[in-house]
Amino acid sequence: MATDGPDAIAANVEQAARQVMQQYGIPGLAIGVIAQGERRFYNYGVASKASRQAVTGDTLFEVGSISKTLTVTLASYAATQGKLSLTDSPSRYLPELKGSRLDQVTLLNLATHTAGGFPLQLPDDVRNESQLMDYYNVWQPQFAPGTYRTYANPSIGLLGVVAARSLGVTYVQAMERDLLPKLGMGNTWIDVPASAMPNYAQGYDKEDAPVRVNPAMLAAEAYGVKTSSKDLLHFVEANLGLTALDASLQRAIDATRTGYFKLGAMTQDLIWEQYSYPVALQTLLEGNASRMALESHAVTTITPSLAPQQAVWVNKTGSTNGFGAYVAFVPEKKLGIVLLANKNYPNEERVKLAYRILGELEAHP
Repeated sequence: MATDGPDAIAANVEQAARQVMQQYGIPGLAIGVIAQGERRFYNYGVASKASRQAVTGDTLFEVGSISKTLTVTLASYAATQGKLSLTDSPSRYLPELKGSRLDQVTLLNLATHTAGGFPLQLPDDVRNESQLMDYYNVWQPQFAPGTYRTYANPSIGLLGVVAARSLGVTYVQAMERDLLPKLGMGNTWIDVPASAMPNYAQGYDKEDAPVRVNPAMLAAEAYGVKTSSKDLLHFVEANLGLTALDASLQRAIDATRTGYFKLGAMTQDLIWEQYSYPVALQTLLEGNASRMALESHAVTTITPSLAPQQAVWVNKTGSTNGFGAYVAFVPEKKLGIVLLANKNYPNEERVKLAYRILGELEAHP
């Protein structure tokens, strides 16, 4: 990637994207970038192999755990409205959990994967709200809160339940009727309506069989968002302070980038993970490796907490069985990228692709 100019950048992005698509059998890929105040979109392949419908900036993709960044934004927004405090325990908002081990856990722990050791996924036999509360009531932590990072859907899922309860609505209502409209994300859904279904890409699993995410308890809160590259890039712009938002909502968004725990080179914010910038590619690859999500790691508390930084690379991966996504941005450079694919491919390849493209944009404004 050496030539200059927008056309050369587009050609270089396409070369890099097509290479990854071919290597991993990805049918469709949508890329959105913000650089020097300009939005650029690069779309490749098809949203469905059956219909051959082309990917566009409005194509809906499942973004998996990137959904978690919206969950903490909702919780942070509820906090700015005085509806909750991150220092409270979940049982303050869910009286049915009083007397459980969650009395010793804070909402901040839930938002930073430091509650004490939930499993990655909720057990399959938890299928309704009553069973969910029973599950939390008998949960036994492996670690003291705030000492280990264990990436877990039941943890962030509980935060979403609490945030919605504090606002007096369901989680889907809180997102689709309140937060997403306020963010200007009109093409982002948990439950995709019939009117938007034509834009919903078909995902493909490892055997290339068509697949979409199955609804389950806490799916909405932990991994259930479907969005487009245009909408997700707009969310990145909000995190970069480039959009006109209600002041309290902007404060809530900014607060999600407060650093609370340190794990190697990575600082754990509210779901977001950040690294001092400039950052080596290898550092990002290590931080986004599968072991970070599959194993528990001791963390160091940052005291006092670290105010949102500018010279940092902030990122989050997200996957479902049929989709793979990645978001990264650098506040200091007002630089950001979203990658959305209708096939799950290795996190490391997403990081490499984003790093290459953002490096190109920074080097050749």
